[in-house]
Amino acid sequence: MKTLTIIGGGSWGTALAVVLSRRFDSVRLWVYEADLAARMVETRQNDLYLPDILLPGNVHICNELSAAVDDASTLLSVVPSHLARSVYQQLLPFVNPSMAFVTATKGLENGSLLRISEVIRDVLRKAFEPSIAVLSGPSFAREVARGDPTAIVVASEDPALAAEVQSSFSGPTFRLYTSTDSTGVEIGGSVKNVIAIGAGVVTGLGLGHNVTAALITRGLAEITRLACAMGGRPQTMAGLAGLGDLVLTCTGDLSRNRMVGVELARGRKLDEIVNSMKMVAEGIKTTSAAVELARKFSVEMPITEQMFQMLHFGISPREAIQRLMERSLKGE
Repeated sequence: MKTLTIIGGGSWGTALAVVLSRRFDSVRLWVYEADLAARMVETRQNDLYLPDILLPGNVHICNELSAAVDDASTLLSVVPSHLARSVYQQLLPFVNPSMAFVTATKGLENGSLLRISEVIRDVLRKAFEPSIAVLSGPSFAREVARGDPTAIVVASEDPALAAEVQSSFSGPTFRLYTSTDSTGVEIGGSVKNVIAIGAGVVTGLGLGHNVTAALITRGLAEITRLACAMGGRPQTMAGLAGLGDLVLTCTGDLSRNRMVGVELARGRKLDEIVNSMKMVAEGIKTTSAAVELARKFSVEMPITEQMFQMLHFGISPREAIQRLMERSLKGE
């Protein structure tokens, strides 16, 4: 009997539970909020993060980590990046080396500047050396949950693990491609959220399609420079986890990070925007880590830098755009 445990009951974790319920005999979905977990058991819906989507009968809601992880063959984590370390520290007594670990978190750990797969490895290697894969690509949770065709990437330094996850996760509406470039896949999935805030600013200022296209293109160049400096491959950035996810997050109305940029351009304060959101916009926290990584690896990332200045030092969205346009002229 194949059992999948999903750690994290937000919109993406819930959507993955729905789509992967067709591929596993049993899916356990760990939900942090006890009151939400109780409601989900009763109503079979996640009314807080993904309303109006019914949970299949083989999806079991858990509020205790030990019960959620017990006898699971695969553990898929979908927790916010800033909580990943603490969650895995809590998981440590209940996991074992026979499990396959998959992370679908699109973010970086501030301070350490580690990718989330590196955070997981850092915690679990206290007990054993884990097998880890990374899941990323263009995938709005609601569209995945309602069965819209979706294509994403699973990456691992262990090709056999990537192939195993590809085989067990792929279905009629959910197609996985494999990669051995975990670095590129994670950097693409993380930093695209920073560029998406800029795309939201462009939309909020009413600046039109020309600048959006330029922002996506130059944003991809930034992400590619950083990923390659860290050991990733440029081909990855031209694929689903790079260009694909970037285009989706910069143009889709369901993008939380894009929405943050739109609201900033309309004059709302960042704290007010964040406090009004039910879900995490990873790009806000990732911006700081991305800027530090750019400096560490001597990579030029002007869009990321201006988003950092806007989010953390209060320059206006219009000034951020102006600074980008008035930079010294360069070759492409």
